[in-house]
Amino acid sequence: MTVRSRQIMALGSAAALGLLLVWGVMRLPDFGAYPESYGDMLNAAAVAERHVTNIPSAVNFDYRAFDTLGEEFMLFVAVAGLAVLFREQRGQSDRKNLSVVQVSEAVRWMGSGLIGFTVLFGMMIVLHGSLTPGGGFQGGLILAMAVLLIYLIRGDEAFERVSRRAFVEALEASGAGAYILIGLAMLAAGGMFLENLLPIGRLREVYSGGTIFLINLATGVEVSAAFVLLFAEFLEESRKPSSER
Repeated sequence: MTVRSRQIMALGSAAALGLLLVWGVMRLPDFGAYPESYGDMLNAAAVAERHVTNIPSAVNFDYRAFDTLGEEFMLFVAVAGLAVLFREQRGQSDRKNLSVVQVSEAVRWMGSGLIGFTVLFGMMIVLHGSLTPGGGFQGGLILAMAVLLIYLIRGDEAFERVSRRAFVEALEASGAGAYILIGLAMLAAGGMFLENLLPIGRLREVYSGGTIFLINLATGVEVSAAFVLLFAEFLEESRKPSSER
């Protein structure tokens, strides 16, 4: 295929995609309009049935908890596959040529304070996932950002100390496995897989929602560990000598 033909194909594809996007935007409902009844039904039923005030968490970790299990394992498998691919290419070599992140003393001190704030904020988002916007996916990513911030402020050696590979891998597997174990426990209790059979607690309490709180917590553990492992693998890949790339 010649360069000219590739250019024509690229321009044609871009034009078709542009027309599709314009058509999709024109077909969007008006801002604030909601033509379906599913959301209204959940808003009316979820608070009374599950004692949670964050309806998306009730949907993700209860009403469609099995679908969310698949989404969580998509992340789990993607990170595991990337780790296997990178380690195979590197030959499992242990590189000690750690880079040094050059930052000013002011940035170092301010960043150190932000690390603690980020950890607390991520934990709050995870633990209050059934009450306020957020949850295990969002809070888990914030917690992983705290570990990445350690790398940006303190460098490779500090990052290596807080992200021991074996521990992070075990943590990720534990979070993903806990999700399945909760479902199996509900089966053993005589219900359906991932059916919410636990006491739902009081409205607006942190531990309300029954299994919603537990599944949300397991998701936060898995997501945070998965992204820390992802960062670690990409950072390790960046240390490869140019001749190995």
